[in-house]
Amino acid sequence: MRLFTSREEIIAAKGEKLGTSEWLTITQEQVNQFAEATLDRQWIHIDVERAEQGPFGGPIAHGFLTLSLLSKLNSQTYRFEGAKMAINYGLNRVRFPSPVLVGSRIRSSTELADVTEVDGGLQLTIKSTIEIDGGSKPACVAEGLTRIIF
Repeated sequence: MRLFTSREEIIAAKGEKLGTSEWLTITQEQVNQFAEATLDRQWIHIDVERAEQGPFGGPIAHGFLTLSLLSKLNSQTYRFEGAKMAINYGLNRVRFPSPVLVGSRIRSSTELADVTEVDGGLQLTIKSTIEIDGGSKPACVAEGLTRIIF
């Protein structure tokens, strides 16, 4: 876990790999709950029997479920101490190169791609790559923006 304790330390870390999270197993229950919360009940996610006959051989996680897990996964790779607030500010780019089958394990590797000054703090561009255990392509590649207010 990379722990940042000052604004200067964050600025100096531009371009550094911050770490890799632990593995997280994607369950059918998580997929079903996400489907209910977002009202995205497409069969490829929630109809296990039909999905087994589909193009991926089983149900897959929603791409946005995978993306939403970045907060959980990245919290294991870096942390900011001494800041008043850290918030998700947005995304520059997101791609889903490979589906995540239910039962797969995923983890995230992060890099501090850019740091810019903003009013009262810093804006960080954090590149995250979510890999699938045993997969040849990542599940998700995302450039997230985080604002740190001091």
